[in-house]
Amino acid sequence: MDVDWSYRGGYVALKHGVRPQEANEALRDPERLVIAPDPASRSGRSVRVIGWSHTHGGVLTVIVVKDEGVEYGVNAWLSSPTDQRRYFEEE
Repeated sequence: MDVDWSYRGGYVALKHGVRPQEANEALRDPERLVIAPDPASRSGRSVRVIGWSHTHGGVLTVIVVKDEGVEYGVNAWLSSPTDQRRYFEEE
């Protein structure tokens, strides 16, 4: 599953060192963990996906939001120890 990174892809790459294609790899991970809604979401609209990116070489946390039928990538970063634990325990 690939999402639209046209609004936030540059920011995520610059701020967190995660390129959109790496985040999309994590989203396509068949073992990914989906948490809906994201527990840190203020609006309750975002979804947290924790998955493996082969290119990045680690577990990434990716935040996506669906708006008018389009799924947008909002943020992505190298997963925290808590999210890594969630990912490996759920496998």
